[in-house]
Amino acid sequence: MADQERSNVKEINISKEMRESFMDYAMSVIVSRALPDVRDGMKPVHRRILYAMNDMGMTADKAYKKSARIVGDVIGKYHPHGDSAVYETMVRMAQDFNFRYMLVDGHGNFGSVDGDSAAAMRYTESRMSKIAMEMVRDINKDTIDYQDNYDGSEREPVVLPSRIPGLLLNGAAGIAVGMATNIPPHHLGELVDGVLALSKDPDITIAELMEIIPGPDFPTAGIILGRTGIRKAYETGRGSILIRAKAEIEESSNGKATIIVTELPYQVNKARLIEKMAELVREKRIDGISDLRDESDREGMRIVIEVRRDANANVLLNNLYKHTALQSSFGINMLALVDGYPKVLTLKQCLYHYLEHQKVVIRRRTAYELRKAEARAHILEGLRIALDHLDEVIALIRGSQTTDIARNGLIERFGLSEKQAQAILDMRLQRLTGLEREKIEQEYNELLTLIAELKAILADEEKVLEIIREELLEIKERFYDERRTEIAAAGFDMIEDEDLIPRSQIIVSLTHNGYIKRLPLSTYKNQRRGGRGIQGMNTNENDFIKHLITTSSHSTILFFTNKGKVYRAKGYEIPEYSRTAKGLPLINLLDIEKDEWVNAIIPVDEFVDDWFLFFTTKSGIAKRSPLSAFANIRKGGLIALSLREEDELIDVRMTDGEQNIVIGTKQGMMIRFHETDVRSMGRTATGVRAITLSKQDGVVGMEILDEGSDVLIVTEKGYGKRTPAEEYRTQSRGGKGLRTCNITDKNGTVMAIKTVDGEEDLLLMTAAGVLIRMAVDGISTMGRNTQGVRLIRLSEDEKVATVAKVKEDTDGSEEENEIPDEERDAEVAENTETDVVEDAPDADKDSDTDTIETETDTNEDPETDE
Repeated sequence: MADQERSNVKEINISKEMRESFMDYAMSVIVSRALPDVRDGMKPVHRRILYAMNDMGMTADKAYKKSARIVGDVIGKYHPHGDSAVYETMVRMAQDFNFRYMLVDGHGNFGSVDGDSAAAMRYTESRMSKIAMEMVRDINKDTIDYQDNYDGSEREPVVLPSRIPGLLLNGAAGIAVGMATNIPPHHLGELVDGVLALSKDPDITIAELMEIIPGPDFPTAGIILGRTGIRKAYETGRGSILIRAKAEIEESSNGKATIIVTELPYQVNKARLIEKMAELVREKRIDGISDLRDESDREGMRIVIEVRRDANANVLLNNLYKHTALQSSFGINMLALVDGYPKVLTLKQCLYHYLEHQKVVIRRRTAYELRKAEARAHILEGLRIALDHLDEVIALIRGSQTTDIARNGLIERFGLSEKQAQAILDMRLQRLTGLEREKIEQEYNELLTLIAELKAILADEEKVLEIIREELLEIKERFYDERRTEIAAAGFDMIEDEDLIPRSQIIVSLTHNGYIKRLPLSTYKNQRRGGRGIQGMNTNENDFIKHLITTSSHSTILFFTNKGKVYRAKGYEIPEYSRTAKGLPLINLLDIEKDEWVNAIIPVDEFVDDWFLFFTTKSGIAKRSPLSAFANIRKGGLIALSLREEDELIDVRMTDGEQNIVIGTKQGMMIRFHETDVRSMGRTATGVRAITLSKQDGVVGMEILDEGSDVLIVTEKGYGKRTPAEEYRTQSRGGKGLRTCNITDKNGTVMAIKTVDGEEDLLLMTAAGVLIRMAVDGISTMGRNTQGVRLIRLSEDEKVATVAKVKEDTDGSEEENEIPDEERDAEVAENTETDVVEDAPDADKDSDTDTIETETDTNEDPETDE
């Protein structure tokens, strides 16, 4: 017995068995569940639902029937899966926001674009839609093949006749094993025209087809941004497109703006979208929304976003596009079953396979109609013979004892077939009248004509194509509607065209907490040093101005962060706010991370090869890279330089390759060297030692020093001075530098260094937001070892937060609250009595500090480059 049991055990390779079993399962999912057929665009479940409804007589011209009845028939006969899966599929086929052309006509609650689920199938009713009837038209004329159902008790279609191009019409989405499909819906009229064009010119190119079928047409409309993704998808079968909601900005009479959203991207849940907007407002990632409400009704969609009076509606809308599903991408993967195997298809291939399927359908239908016509003509030929020998036929039939004898007698006497003889026996007496005889003759002649036409169709493919064209045009005429989705040109943006934006000089300010704004340069009037200034920005106690630059509205502004990354924006893209407004959160303008902040802002008019960016880090490392390496910065930013642990980027300057660099530290040290001491490096290089720092010291700034210019020092307590450039001799990079300021409790540590020529104005902003503008030539010139004069009167706890140079003067001047002459004289006298500090010795250029240069000096960055 044991031997017998052992003989029934088969040893197999488990690895081979797992591989083969999994492949069987994968192919079953691919073929029988997840992927559509290229011919009708249907997955098995969709095909079975339509076939069951047609078989049950639930057509568009009949009354609605309970959905549960349809689901029961589908799972009982054809689809051995859960009832909920079948019903959910049927619900999607009845939703006008999921299917471009609904295949199920639903009656009752079938869900909403807000994500509400449909009512239970016992409550809803359904029937086939009118366009779904075209999917099964001629199904009873032997146009398709059938196969056994799951238990062999029924027959189901392998494919539907699909008189409309179903694959592209409503698209498809499905995840199989190791592959997935995601095909967008299209416009019926465009698809029909595309098929017609292909039928007339088999060598038509995809570019020519795209002139007829410009792109997808989603049921929820929206706007497709650019044609590049569409072209790639149509040419290769894979691509990605960007869809944007349709929104308009309405201006009220009181100047307040309102954003009205009337169309959403495909498959976006409206309720979740509004929740996301509200969440962003609560988290203060989106600023400027005063009210948000949903006014959608049965007439259409309407999301109302009220914009705060001091906010820019265009910028706010673009921030909503950036951070919410108002703008989303759709990944196209045109994968479908071709002859039972999955294949990624181009646009032309999709249309070609559909056209070939229609040729088969028309030929099979024609052959079916030919068989029917020939069979009927055969019968009529027998009836004509009987009418020609009527008396003899009647006598033969009357003299026969049985029907079989009569039938055989007719066959033998007149050479008829069995079917003809039976038709004569079945003929009613009324057919013997003269009028009926004429009808038989007329019908017979018409059949002969029809048979000749049908044979001609089968013998000529061009006639088959002509029939396809005629029927497609008839379908197009019946179901034509307007395209819903707009396709915008590449570079589409809600902000006005750059050419229409006037060029102007602007001030761009960025606070410590990351609020950015721009102002016209003429906002601030000129004052003399020592004034109290005017209120420049309303800030809270935890925020202050960190960066202030002057540039053009059309310049490209590069933002360099402490982490060594660089981002970009146009000057006009930065929102303009009032003088006292704090601005827009920078995170809404740039994709910076939460734990990084901007440490340098560089305006660039043109990215040329012979200009450079010079970098300085907190630990005294310097690097020089070509400006052209930063011409193409994507939305997520690029690495500008690689930083060592615990180091951060302090400053960046743009040079022409022949400049003298000065770097200043917090403790009043400064070094001057030629920029060529730092060779040009790749974008991701770390750099070399620029200055040797003492403990507790760190770099606070870096400037380009021209001959004849002065070095301007500003301390945190509002003191400053100018020192001639010749007092700073050129050294080798890597040294400790020279003393540039005498640090005392009165003036505080150095917080900024600037190089000036006396023609500029100086803007000082305090941590409290008070701004003063003064002419640089009004600031005293002193030696290196002095503490400076008071530039701005500060309260005890107040400090200078930002210093910026302004090249252009504005009209008018204001001289209020100046420091009295005797007080200024006292300050100068105090500074002339300061002791001289010895210069720090130079460091050897060939010292071991050069080892800071790393092997990452390369222009390639596989992780972050474009």
